[in-house]
Amino acid sequence: MRLSVAFRHAHRSHASIRRPGAGVKVLNPENRFIPVKSAVSYLQVREASSTSGTTETLVSFKSHPRKNDGPLYESAVGGIVQRSREELKAIRETNPGLKPTLAIIQAGEDDSLLEVNKKMAGKIGLNVMQICLPHQCREEEVIEEILRLNEDSRVHGIFLHLPQSFLSKSVRNAIKPQKDVDGVSDLNVGRVVLGDQRHGFASPVAGAVLEMLARHDAPLVGKMAVLLGLEGPLKVTLQFLLQNNGMMVQTRQWSSKHLQKQILDSDVVVFLETGHKGLPPTWLRPGVAVINLSSALMEEQPDSWEHRAEAESSAGVGPLSAVLRMQHVVRSSRRWIQEQQYQPWRLRPLKLQPLSPVPSDIEISRAQTPKPISQLAQEIGLLPEELEAYGNTKAKVHLSLLNRLQHQPNGKYVLVAGITPTPLGEGKSTVTIGLVQALSAHLKLNSFACLRQPSQGPTFGVKGGAAGGGYAQVIPMEEFNLHLTGDIHAITAANNLVAAAIDARILHEATQSDRALYSRLVPSVNGVRCFSPIQMARLQRLGINKSDPSDLTPEEIRAFVRLDLDPEKVTWQRDGLGDMRARLGRMVVGSSRNGQPITADDLGVTGALAVLMKDAIKPTLMQTLEGTPVFVHAGPFANIAHGNSSVLADKLALKLVGEEGYVVTEAGFGADIGMEKFFNIKCRTSGLTPDVVVLVATVRALKMHGGGPNVTAGVPLPKEYINENLQLVADGCSNLKKQIQITHLFGVPVIVALNVFKTDTQAEIDMVCRIAEASGASAAVQCHHWSRGGRGSVELAHAVKKVASQKNHFQFLYNLQDSIVEKIRTIAQKVYGADDIELSPEAQAKIDYYNQQGFSALPICMAKTHLSLSHMPEKKGVPTGFILPIRDIRASIGAGFIYPLVGTMSTMPGLPTRPCFYDIDLDPVTEEIKGLF
Repeated sequence: MRLSVAFRHAHRSHASIRRPGAGVKVLNPENRFIPVKSAVSYLQVREASSTSGTTETLVSFKSHPRKNDGPLYESAVGGIVQRSREELKAIRETNPGLKPTLAIIQAGEDDSLLEVNKKMAGKIGLNVMQICLPHQCREEEVIEEILRLNEDSRVHGIFLHLPQSFLSKSVRNAIKPQKDVDGVSDLNVGRVVLGDQRHGFASPVAGAVLEMLARHDAPLVGKMAVLLGLEGPLKVTLQFLLQNNGMMVQTRQWSSKHLQKQILDSDVVVFLETGHKGLPPTWLRPGVAVINLSSALMEEQPDSWEHRAEAESSAGVGPLSAVLRMQHVVRSSRRWIQEQQYQPWRLRPLKLQPLSPVPSDIEISRAQTPKPISQLAQEIGLLPEELEAYGNTKAKVHLSLLNRLQHQPNGKYVLVAGITPTPLGEGKSTVTIGLVQALSAHLKLNSFACLRQPSQGPTFGVKGGAAGGGYAQVIPMEEFNLHLTGDIHAITAANNLVAAAIDARILHEATQSDRALYSRLVPSVNGVRCFSPIQMARLQRLGINKSDPSDLTPEEIRAFVRLDLDPEKVTWQRDGLGDMRARLGRMVVGSSRNGQPITADDLGVTGALAVLMKDAIKPTLMQTLEGTPVFVHAGPFANIAHGNSSVLADKLALKLVGEEGYVVTEAGFGADIGMEKFFNIKCRTSGLTPDVVVLVATVRALKMHGGGPNVTAGVPLPKEYINENLQLVADGCSNLKKQIQITHLFGVPVIVALNVFKTDTQAEIDMVCRIAEASGASAAVQCHHWSRGGRGSVELAHAVKKVASQKNHFQFLYNLQDSIVEKIRTIAQKVYGADDIELSPEAQAKIDYYNQQGFSALPICMAKTHLSLSHMPEKKGVPTGFILPIRDIRASIGAGFIYPLVGTMSTMPGLPTRPCFYDIDLDPVTEEIKGLF
């Protein structure tokens, strides 16, 4: 069965926005992709002979005998090929990995259509993908295949090479108009009817007819054309294209009365045979242009003179329509690339109806119905294949997005930090979420929040949740606070694997000879011994340049098999995939008895660790209460680690928002530790620099820094925090001033966001804002997002937009080439306000060891209490006149930093005497989680 002209072309009219491609076969057994064949026959222009045997040219049409058609149409094809090649080259200058693909769906495995399309695609540099469905496939199967290709970003054009019975309206209109390069959908046909093809595609076969007619000397205006035997979208498309070029058009069927006379009166005849023998020569005037589309559309091909003549030529409708189809694919790919450029999102915010008094966080979260995560992903420009859904409300985002958007300019980079935290809380996460809700849902600007995933310690110990608060939080809060997508569990599994590898290696080395170890580490498989890639890497580190296991000397074998880990010196404790694997490999898990560092690569465990972590490296997409996007990734705390979300999450978000958008990321705890590490560690690694810092403060926390009494969770607040007390506020603003000064050390402008509580008075609020601006803040804004959502942070959003557009002079605090001691001293004096540092003998010994091992050029990650600028948690405000004690120094070589332990700081967060996990439970009937708040 052959597809009808109309139906096959109707299937291509919607392809005006995508990119057709052919030429390089894409083979995929799962989808039965095989080379595609051409269904477009050659256009035939024939001379008619007079009864006297002479040839005449009528109505000024210049006749071209069939034997001379070749060079003429080869020239037309060549010109289109050259233009398409140049257009594709220009596209690839900014998108080098792009190779547009034309997908051909057909019934059966006949390859007749493939050859012409493959040939033309190859000349231009496109791919062809052939999907062969069964001869008796159902309409649902065809539509299913079309819908799959619609969502495949590698495919930029879809061509339906199917029998007429398959080409229903439902099938034709299933193709995305952007990929309908054959112009068969109602939308693309309608564009032709309206004379507006700027955003659509017309049938390549119809285009080939016009291309051939245009090669005649005489203009087409006023000439008569007869379309014989055509139907459906092709008939409509060709009719209106000819009329738009000034021709008069009649459409006729083979059974029409007076058909011979109508053809004799015509200047152009375009026909499709339907079981007939073709046009008798006596029906044609001298000079008439005759174009047979039968073989082009894979209709029955009677052995008439038209087809015999076609067989003698390699030019005509077939090659022209094929090359025009390829041109459509190229233009579809260009439009697709343009769609990937920055543009405002079509984000549909979720409506908030704030209640007063404000309910608990979990009640607010459960009262809002999240958008399906696939809908949010589509709204912000993610492709379906870039998303890996975990249920209906969260999904992993593939890192391939970075390659697709590599030429997209980054958006503005906003860091949320805070004053020195107190037990009362400052609300950095709440401010972060309220700000992006204001930017996206209310100012209609592309914006993304990037947050850390909370660990189970704080969730079950003190916080009972860390998804924000009030009407500025991430939902569903239960999923955010608990397992999410299992990243922390993957980290735990990787940690346990390293621990097991260490224990096993110490045991095996203690109980086996060198030769026995070697035989087991490099076993004979089918009589052949060979080193694994990771073992070759170890040999190279040892300076052994051999690849044959039988070539190693006994001394080399001993060096290879003996890590000689010292049990007393095991240090192992509880960004792209390649970067992550490299960092895993260089993790130091201990040192040998002769003082050499032992890495995960030496253990041979790196590849297995990467396997365990392969999904954890992908950020998780979630949403705020107002349906704006959030990336949740990584989870360290700034008092013992760098305290920031991942570089990957920030980079992905910056590309997605585009150059007019905003990415808001949060640094843990106060600006003295979380922000300092963001600048000196994270920004060095990422190469990104922030445009503005938002510094969060609260009146009641400032009162505590001003000398207010201590508070205890669950106990009513003292009157100083409930009643107006301007003196405590003024005194406590010393901490705010200091944190503003710390921000300015890095050359970044700062905006103070005052997180307002109902106990704050207007006089207290005005005082904080006035002091902040007098201390160098670019702006100081009161925020009400907790009780109002994004609407309560609109003023802050306007301030961020204004300040982020200004130039800043970002700089690092220290040079990596400075000594370890000098880097620690710089942080202690310039950031914390210490007079100097004091190193314990153990810390000095570690510094000497790290210098010897070549680790001295790493940045510093201070492990210090978050409750004070000093090492003394009880010292609020701005302590002075103290010496910062460095108890010990450790190295995280895989992560890439040195971390000194300040004073009594522990690297394992502890639980309070009465953790909140006492209140967390699961209803066995409803499966509802209780106790999060």
